[in-house]
Amino acid sequence: MSFLTTAKGWARHTKRDVVAVYFAARDARTPWPVRCLAVAVAAYALSPIDLIPDFIPVLGYLDDLLIVPLGLLLVVRLLPGPVLQDARDKAAGGLVRPPSRIAALVFVLVWLACAGAAVYWWVHRPV
Repeated sequence: MSFLTTAKGWARHTKRDVVAVYFAARDARTPWPVRCLAVAVAAYALSPIDLIPDFIPVLGYLDDLLIVPLGLLLVVRLLPGPVLQDARDKAAGGLVRPPSRIAALVFVLVWLACAGAAVYWWVHRPV
């Protein structure tokens, strides 16, 4: 098995586990301390804001390569088995769903509105 194949499989499982941790955090069977940790890990993994910005050489990507997998590993180890399995099944089903064109359109319209507001502000700013 090549390194590239291994890396793709690891990335696929990591993506599934991030979504599974999110679903597990919303499950009533999850203990409260694990639930709080799961919310923090899922929020950090899914957030576009990093602890260390990516433009900082080496350290920017190091947090993504260490914090997210270690947080996922900790949450997965602390979750009860049935909760984790149900969350993984739910995550696997949710990841196969085709992308929504309506949601994409909404995002594009929001970005266009923001760009238009920025241009309007730039043109009409006090000098």
